[in-house]
Amino acid sequence: MSKKRNINTILAQAGIKSDQATGALTTPLHFSTTYQHPEFGQSTGFDYTRTKNPTRATAEKTLAAIESADYALATSSGMSAIVLAFSIFAVGSKVLAVRDLYGGSFRWFNQQEQEGRFSFTYANTEEELIHHLDNDPVDVLYIETPTNPLMLEFDIAYLAKLAHAKGAKVVVDNTFYSPIYQRPIEEGADIVLHSATKYLAGHNDVLAGVVVTNEADLYDKLFYNLNTTGAVLSPFDSYLLIRGLKTLSIRMERSTENARKVVEFLKTSPQVKEVLYTGKGGMVSFKIQDEKKIPNLLNSLQVFTFAESLGGVESLITYPTTQTHADIPAEVRHSYGLTDDLLRLSIGIEEADDLIEDLKQALEA
Repeated sequence: MSKKRNINTILAQAGIKSDQATGALTTPLHFSTTYQHPEFGQSTGFDYTRTKNPTRATAEKTLAAIESADYALATSSGMSAIVLAFSIFAVGSKVLAVRDLYGGSFRWFNQQEQEGRFSFTYANTEEELIHHLDNDPVDVLYIETPTNPLMLEFDIAYLAKLAHAKGAKVVVDNTFYSPIYQRPIEEGADIVLHSATKYLAGHNDVLAGVVVTNEADLYDKLFYNLNTTGAVLSPFDSYLLIRGLKTLSIRMERSTENARKVVEFLKTSPQVKEVLYTGKGGMVSFKIQDEKKIPNLLNSLQVFTFAESLGGVESLITYPTTQTHADIPAEVRHSYGLTDDLLRLSIGIEEADDLIEDLKQALEA
């Protein structure tokens, strides 16, 4: 039996030794949509690319391994990963979710509730989650940790234990931390999601999602639904995702190093009234003293880019009120602390001093 390898080794060697025909070190790109049957009644394991593609299969093998899971499915976007995960739950399922969510997740959840597919209960804190798990019927527990953009963390292992005692499945969005800092399957999650567009791919040039699980019965349902609906990751995007994965660990380490320095600066700035950061990863949120200055601040930045998304090598700044969370009604956002004075940073791998100087001059402009 081969020894289980460290995540850094798995990432660096993603896709190598996968091409037995030529020994190519780089994962081959298989563009073919269909595959020849050797003989009647026989298959190479690949019949039609929507069902299975060699390049995508290599990406999925790596994704499963780094999440300590047996199975992974690569989808066309992070949102398609969420839709796929929920496709296996019965109509009428009761979902308990953290309140501070990515705006796109909330938008889709809200649509599902309005159309009668699922009912949602939201909790602001871990204590509220525990209360609902103790007292209410729950079929699915959905967690982002840390949350987007308030950076709240939740105890996956404890919450999963409570949820499983009620017969509920646990779904965790692990986009912000990636498997470098958190592997929810090891803590009891049934399904783990990623917007692989973000840290996993890491270069702002791939739109991708991931669904992983350790449970064969869940995988069978997920695979069937993905093959049926067809929101699979293309061969070329699968190739780019593999390429990005190879540097995930060192990118996360550098982003964390830079983020810690940026946070130190923000905490000393008189223009900043609150900094939200967990201590690891590249995601930082902060609240500015005078929200009327936000347009000028955004227009003054020269190193940071004012754009949506996160997790790339370039540092980005996002204004959730008008961008990622614009579909959440203002009264809802404000009720749980996502106020109009909040800005979100995705810290990249540039020189930290340049990032700090850029923020300093923009805050003082």
